[in-house]
Amino acid sequence: MQNKFSRRDLLKVTGLGLGAVALRPVNKFLSDDGQSYLNRGEGNWVGLPLPQFPEGENLGRILGKADVFSRPTTDPSAASITNTLYDDNMVVWGREVVGNAIGRTNQRFVETDQGFIYSPFVQPASNKPNNPITALPEGSSGFWAEVTIPYVDLLLDGPPISSWVKSLIAYNFPPRLYYSQVVWIDQIRAETSGQVYYRFNESPGHGYGPGDLFWADGAAFRVLTDEDVSPINPEVDPASKHINIDLDYQTLSCLEAGREVYFCRVSTGAVYLASGEFTDEWKTPVGDLNTHWKIISLNMSAGTVGAGYSTPAVPWATFIHGDGVAIHGAFWHNDFGERRSHGCVNLRPEDAKWVFRWTTPIITLEQSEQRMTWPDHGTVVSVTERET
Repeated sequence: MQNKFSRRDLLKVTGLGLGAVALRPVNKFLSDDGQSYLNRGEGNWVGLPLPQFPEGENLGRILGKADVFSRPTTDPSAASITNTLYDDNMVVWGREVVGNAIGRTNQRFVETDQGFIYSPFVQPASNKPNNPITALPEGSSGFWAEVTIPYVDLLLDGPPISSWVKSLIAYNFPPRLYYSQVVWIDQIRAETSGQVYYRFNESPGHGYGPGDLFWADGAAFRVLTDEDVSPINPEVDPASKHINIDLDYQTLSCLEAGREVYFCRVSTGAVYLASGEFTDEWKTPVGDLNTHWKIISLNMSAGTVGAGYSTPAVPWATFIHGDGVAIHGAFWHNDFGERRSHGCVNLRPEDAKWVFRWTTPIITLEQSEQRMTWPDHGTVVSVTERET
């Protein structure tokens, strides 16, 4: 099973969610002037209700096109394809098992209520709606919040600015946020009906986003607290903290005075194009780097419409090389252990959050972005690769 067209490739061309055939057409949310994408009713806004998800403690969201196998193998002589699922279909996640994915390093499959699905095409998710707050905290211009349901539909407030939104509209699909994304909420609207809407501002002050504004059901978001960004092991001498990233094994280790305290799989820069040709365009830099810019969440974009990407609300970004290579959470694939990024170090969002809290500089909710200028620097990150 060669992953010739990845979730990241999908994001490059169309933004999030294209391929989810059950999505509502955007034109249902256009106003008469064709500029505002809010759906307003008499007296109250008529927003998008939260989707109905399968019942289960652990859920999986399909990423792209995923075949369902009768056994955990892609070998056609050993298993049959019982179904094919597409973007944003939901399954109940039973367990992850080791199988036989022909031609791939990643051998993990998810056992679901429908059969076995190759794990890179299933995002682990939960469905945990929240009781939204009805007003901004006193003296605050907004707050950070995390999506805690598999996905939530967005209503665009004003004409689209960002390329990922424009591309979705062109394909008649509405924008969505997905489980584990972190966003800045700068307004709250509490309706007399009891419905509470949060406004997601894609460019909150720091200016690293296109500037689109969206409204969404507040129940989809958990308000971040100080604990979410509190330093891990702050009593340890920061100079004794060290990160090792192994490009050959696609692993990350956090060390304190040489003792490993955290380990996870990663996805670093891809070495093959979608056509199968070798490339070093997206290679993750090798050498002793350092953490020097951290931000809770931002839009990551680069390149052109045809050959670039624009991904909103990428969480827990810890930059280690210039302004373009970061350790960060990835919600658009579950292929950790394989090289597939555009140079960054992709982690599961929960792993990226741990690294974010453990490294320096220290971040707070009030100061959600910090930069350091050489020779000042944060945690040393050694990226290694065997010579070939």
